[in-house]
Amino acid sequence: MSYQIKISKEFDKFLERHRDLAPKVVRSFRIIAQNPRQNALDIAKLKGEENKYRLRLGKYCFLYEIIEEQILVYAYKANSRGDVYK
Repeated sequence: MSYQIKISKEFDKFLERHRDLAPKVVRSFRIIAQNPRQNALDIAKLKGEENKYRLRLGKYCFLYEIIEEQILVYAYKANSRGDVYK
């Protein structure tokens, strides 16, 4: 069963500004949607947060949440590795 993917406006704006990176991000989130807990991507659970994770692609991090009740992966924040947690 595949999860749906929903993105925030902030995340969408990031993808618009980084058109060269957008296809790789979209492919990665499609992989996550197939199996959000086990895959070969550079993913880590956020400490102190339940069901929240980060995906690292090069010098950028993408934060997302897995919402089991809705079978949804919600991507809510994207930025460079040092600024994404601010």
